Order: sequence, then structure tokens, then C-alpha cells
Amino acid sequence: MDSEDRSPFGYDAFRRTCPSHTVLEMLASKWVYLTVCALRRGRLRNGELARKLEGITPKMLTQTLRVLERDGLVRREVFPVIPPRVEYELTELGQNLAGLLNQIRSWAEEHTPEIKDARVRASAVHGEMAAAS
Repeated sequence: MDSEDRSPFGYDAFRRTCPSHTVLEMLASKWVYLTVCALRRGRLRNGELARKLEGITPKMLTQTLRVLERDGLVRREVFPVIPPRVEYELTELGQNLAGLLNQIRSWAEEHTPEIKDARVRASAVHGEMAAAS
């Protein structure tokens, strides 16, 4: 193993039994990623999040928020009014993660044209190989 692959924190994500795998699995969710990025600028209500995250179902939004709250990335506050008002915001840990995820989102937005072009080229090559068979 390369020395740069060793974690100073005592975890090794390359080992299948490492507890950090569950963290990576959670972070691999598109909706976790987008929800954390959406909350980066401040508190939002459920409906505001649903409008910001186009395509998310109410069930998936609820599940995502529960996972983020469970893992200490999101704080949920219920206001004692009728009807009840619930707001979500990132914890300090969530804000720390949001900075990293925002950099990845920016990279993806910047390099989407190059990736789309590569996909078109790969599709054309695959099509030529299928025709030659």
C-alpha cells in the first residue's frame, strides 16, 4: 500500500471491513450530495428543499434528511405552531462537508462539455465495433 493511501485517522477505506465504507456509501447518494449542497447557504423548509431539488420524491427527501440528521450533518428544528413548521440546516460537520461537495459540483459543471464529448466519441466507437462484428 502506498504511504499516501494510509489515513492518519486509523481508518482505511480500501479495506472492506472498515467502518468508513458506510460513510462513503452515504456520500455516494446523489440526493445526499445535492441536499447538503442546497443547505449550504442556510436553513430551508421541506417544501423549499423539494423545489430546489428537482426530481426528488417526497419519500426520498424524507429518507435523505433522516440519514443526514442521523449522521450529524443536518439539524432539524420543529417550531410549535399550527401547522407545524420544520426547518433544516447544516451542522458544523455538514458545513465542512458542503465545502468539499461544492468543489466537486463546480468541477462537474465546468467539465460537463468535455465529458459529454467523450461519451459521444465512446458511443461512436462502440457503434463502429458493433457494426464490424
